[in-house]
Amino acid sequence: MSVNLSSTGELGLAVRSLRLGQNLTMQELAARSGHSRDLIHRLESGRDVSSSSLFDVLQALRAGLEIKSAELPTLEEMRSRFGEPE
Repeated sequence: MSVNLSSTGELGLAVRSLRLGQNLTMQELAARSGHSRDLIHRLESGRDVSSSSLFDVLQALRAGLEIKSAELPTLEEMRSRFGEPE
């Protein structure tokens, strides 16, 4: 799964999607990552967690992050987001 993320909310949704795709409960992911269920809930809700906690959760999901330069959106992306110009 590869997604472009621009907010903590989008990151949380991506983590939740990975967790559900592996049929894990929050409690199971918490146990695998060595963190609490509350931390998983905060992460999936788009709230702040430490970067080390995030990496622990991603490792437990067998996932990682790739950082790359942000590019300008394509015309198609602009149209899908804002609609056709009048």
